[in-house]
Amino acid sequence: MAERFDAIVIGTGQAGPALAARMDKEGLRTAVIERKLFGGTCVNVGCIPTKTMVASARAAAVARRGAEYGVVIEGAPRVDMKAVKARKDGVVKQSNEGVTKWMAGLNHGSVIRGHARFTGAHSVSVDGRALEAERIFVNVGARAAAPPIPGLADVPYLDNSSMMNVDFLPEHLVIVGGSYIGLEFAQMFRRFGSRVTLVEREARLIGREDEDVCDEIRAILEREGIEVRTGAECLKIERRGQRVAVGLECRDGAPSAEGSHVLLAVGRRPNTDDLGLEAAGIETDERGFIKVDDELRTSVPGIWALGDANGRGAFTHTSYNDYEIVAANLFDGDRRRVSERITTYALFIDPPLGRAGMTEAEAKTSGRKLLAAKMLMTRVGRAREAGETQGFMKVVVDADSKELLGAAILGMGGDEIVHSLLDVMYAKRPYTTIQRAMHIHPTVSELIPTLLGNLKPLA
Repeated sequence: MAERFDAIVIGTGQAGPALAARMDKEGLRTAVIERKLFGGTCVNVGCIPTKTMVASARAAAVARRGAEYGVVIEGAPRVDMKAVKARKDGVVKQSNEGVTKWMAGLNHGSVIRGHARFTGAHSVSVDGRALEAERIFVNVGARAAAPPIPGLADVPYLDNSSMMNVDFLPEHLVIVGGSYIGLEFAQMFRRFGSRVTLVEREARLIGREDEDVCDEIRAILEREGIEVRTGAECLKIERRGQRVAVGLECRDGAPSAEGSHVLLAVGRRPNTDDLGLEAAGIETDERGFIKVDDELRTSVPGIWALGDANGRGAFTHTSYNDYEIVAANLFDGDRRRVSERITTYALFIDPPLGRAGMTEAEAKTSGRKLLAAKMLMTRVGRAREAGETQGFMKVVVDADSKELLGAAILGMGGDEIVHSLLDVMYAKRPYTTIQRAMHIHPTVSELIPTLLGNLKPLA
């Protein structure tokens, strides 16, 4: 006989625990199911561990630049990869244990470890244990994709998860995939001391960004000694003794990139293929993402999908916002929708890219009259003082309403500074709201009003 609950939460990524806690607050008896690690990708193999390692890599880079600041370090700085991993593991452990204890401490919650599969529209089996609930929430996340590259099955390779176990310095790391994950690992391991080759099939790195952003990011990486190979069609991988070679067909350069290790960073796939979704009648798209409406309801009444598995955002912050949308609609009488949120994210190379709203290219296709401005970071006093002058800031504005449409801050503090623009975008206030504000000197943000003062019509 099935155990009866008020709600079932499958997966404990960013949305699941918060939603379970909210239902616990509402007095609902809730089953929280996790098959592996509490906290999901972000806590265990994503944001938290990688940004911890990014911090170690930055420390190494700053140490090497010590003489520029008048700080003399005798001998070359040495990176201890075992210590880097141990520090990362400690930070991850704290976060993972925090989520685990949070769920175990719910007054009306039952934590169930194991793999959940739907057996019906409102029934789930966890390793043979039958559960039922009128409300079921799917928060199962995604994992690294392994595309059908010829030869891939015959060679060892790393992905973003297995990279978390690396406690040594690869002699030459070849990274296949020039998007956010690949770029962060490329700079990170170059700063640790590896030779790094970054391979991208398309003509540009992170092609969703404007061309000038892509070009500057490439220049930043190449200044650090990373070899970037774009336009790499017809990829193939093969062993060459103890090494691995990635065969390329690029417009220029050598026909292959041979290294000691290969990292695949070519996208993610949802963890939906072994959930028994068909037994519940839950619809997915051709890539396996669960179809949801604007309030994150699936095709089956009483079942919601949150986080990476719904294909409506691939970030920790979009997953948490999914929780906020569902909770507001269920408990607060506040109708919130996915379509109301403004796209925003960051690329955590150094210097970082902070993005909000439309790209310039997207704005051009909107049919609006546009204003745009761009400023090099070399003009920012705080950046010059810190010796961090790579990159630029740029914005695009609706000429009629004067509302900000999008911003890209590629430079010192860009991942934080972009929020000052994002908040005004949500408030639907004109750009002059920022332009007329008094900002602290010396900061990077104080140049945002100057940037906005240089707006000109965009053809």
